Amino acid sequence: MIGDRNNIKDSKNNTINNSSKLTRFVFLLFTILISLSLPRCANMARPTGGPKDTIPPKVLSEIPPNFSTNFKAKNIVIQFDEYIKLNNVGKEFSISPDVDKQPIYKVKKKSLHITLPDSLEKNTTYTINFGKGLVDYNEGNPLINYSYVFATGPELDSLEISGSVKNAFTKKFDKKQDKDVRILLIPISQDSIFGKKKANIYTSVDSAGLFKFKNLREDTYKIYALKDLNNDRIYNTHEEELGFLEDSIVLSKNVSDIKIEFSKGKPQKFRTLDKKIEKDGRITLVFNQPIDTPRIEILHPILDKNDQIINFSNSKDSAFIFLRALDFDSVKFEIKDKNTILDTTLLRRSKNDKYERFIEPITNVNNKVDRTTHFTITSKIPIDNITKEKIILKEDSIERKNFQLQQDSIDTNLYHLRFNWKPKKNYELTIEEKAITGFFEEFNKEKKYKFTLDENNNYGDIKFTVNNLIPDQQYIIELIDDKNTKVLDRKIIKNTNKVDYIKFPSGKYSIRIIKDINNNGRWDGADIYSKTQAEPIWYLDKTFTIRPNWEQLETLDVQFN
Repeated sequence: MIGDRNNIKDSKNNTINNSSKLTRFVFLLFTILISLSLPRCANMARPTGGPKDTIPPKVLSEIPPNFSTNFKAKNIVIQFDEYIKLNNVGKEFSISPDVDKQPIYKVKKKSLHITLPDSLEKNTTYTINFGKGLVDYNEGNPLINYSYVFATGPELDSLEISGSVKNAFTKKFDKKQDKDVRILLIPISQDSIFGKKKANIYTSVDSAGLFKFKNLREDTYKIYALKDLNNDRIYNTHEEELGFLEDSIVLSKNVSDIKIEFSKGKPQKFRTLDKKIEKDGRITLVFNQPIDTPRIEILHPILDKNDQIINFSNSKDSAFIFLRALDFDSVKFEIKDKNTILDTTLLRRSKNDKYERFIEPITNVNNKVDRTTHFTITSKIPIDNITKEKIILKEDSIERKNFQLQQDSIDTNLYHLRFNWKPKKNYELTIEEKAITGFFEEFNKEKKYKFTLDENNNYGDIKFTVNNLIPDQQYIIELIDDKNTKVLDRKIIKNTNKVDYIKFPSGKYSIRIIKDINNNGRWDGADIYSKTQAEPIWYLDKTFTIRPNWEQLETLDVQFN
């Protein structure tokens, strides 16, 4: 009996132990489920799913209130509707007028705490500009052009300057490409556009290129539009586009409708940006600006004039040098504008470099030829001669020899091959090996071209009379496509107002006219160093159509702003 009772007792104890373990397991599981169901502590992680947040932080409160007068507080607290962070405080944040010791900015969750310096002047209106530096924590959406304004005296400065900006060449403002343009307002007593000191009064433009300054004091200012590449509010590279007013703004009342056009200007110092030897032996030099009257002299090695050819690009911002011998270790160039030395540069050559000095023909034919431009041949390497007998033209497999081959009267490296092309015929043109020869024993390899006649007889004539041109002033006339993206024809005129396009492909076109003030054959942007504005451009504000087999007469009334 005692043994039975002990067995029963042991069985009972095991049951109790198992029950206890089960109870603890259930309690633990219950605790985990409860903890998962409870609200978690707030954090700054971006929620997953849904549309991307593109809304900037919203100001809920400002203590002391914005636009306070008789301001004596040492701290400012700005509360937002979401967690925030600061980007590029040193570049984006500024206080105007400037102070010797800058404010201290600290973020505490959804609020910005600003500690002001002790050096604020009496009876002065201060504006703290945040630029694009106040952003939400998760997506970085900036609160653009937000500012906090206060006066240490009884009144706030209340003068305003507003206006608009646009690209000096396109005459438009592109909300995507030009969104980083900033407007800098600098008192003439501390003009800092060249880097002496950052501009501390500035604003961004909106999507239409409009800007406005508020709470300004009476003063005399210089105003600039700067496409600020390195975000430092200083003009320190010619790659940055800049616009300015030549005259200062004497601010005694509100000023509106300021118009500024920005452009890339001419660098203050000439530099050779790149130098290299191409695989075909051509030496290329690239400059940081065009040269009006370019000249290059080879200082080393000493070469005969007949052993070198020096050409320049149409824009005159690069040079192409061809030498008879390529066994040099280095070449030293002297680059000039007329007789003024701009730069001296040395190009070294590796002894293991090898070059293939073959002429690669460049033609205008892509399966089709037309009766207007016919067939043209050119090359990157200067052409000394093209032997007509080594050019074979076949029409439906029958050789034709009654074609014309002529060198262009202006571009001596361009040749025109003309023939009475016929519809529904298959043409094959073979440029045999050594048909094209260069000045330094270069020649071409054989190449074949197959094409047919473009049977669209869609060519017409249009003749323009251009009114309001100034005598003795040079103009550049550019025929552009209907999207203003491609130049299809370019003419330079002087002391004439007639511009003709004869046998031109039908289609929609437009025109722009450049007033070439310095007669250098190109458009020049603004030059801040000489206080010269960009050369004026006039755009036809509509397209016109060249109709096939028509001759049209049109009048253009040009008005440069």
